[in-house]
Amino acid sequence: MTAVRTAPTHELGAERLASLRALLDSAFGGDFSAEDWDHALGGVHAWIEDERGPVAHGAVVQRRVLHRGRSHRTGYVEGVAVRADARRRGLGGAVMGALERVIDATHAFGALSASDEGAALYRGRGWRVWGGRIEVLGPGGIVRLPEEEGGVLVRPAGALALPDPGAPLVFDWRDGDVV
Repeated sequence: MTAVRTAPTHELGAERLASLRALLDSAFGGDFSAEDWDHALGGVHAWIEDERGPVAHGAVVQRRVLHRGRSHRTGYVEGVAVRADARRRGLGGAVMGALERVIDATHAFGALSASDEGAALYRGRGWRVWGGRIEVLGPGGIVRLPEEEGGVLVRPAGALALPDPGAPLVFDWRDGDVV
């Protein structure tokens, strides 16, 4: 395996972007939508390749999250996947390590929405389930997302403190899955 590589979306080129999208489509068993892909674009990608192409991928994108009247620059992790034949070898952790360095250097904290299968990877790296409410600032105002509560994990950036879970995290609106 080669080392973890990182680059912003605009430097990847059409061919690499297509190969990363194919990895995500395969890893998620066809349950990775066009909106999911769109959510992973525009930030920094971390990936590992072997002789067959991409074997692991993740991205961190900036999202604005309101908390107690303040807008936080949040590093939101998207599109983390490892090719089926290469799982349980530390590749997901290596990709997350690169993404966490980006979060530490450029954001107030990290956030992500974890599947049941992926949650153990993140918790093992120090990510914690957000204990407060999850909301979204949508076209019609602020809406609570109770179905997302318990599935959003957060991680402080560097030495910064996490927001207080006594107040909700209010995510910016986007099409598809909001978190």
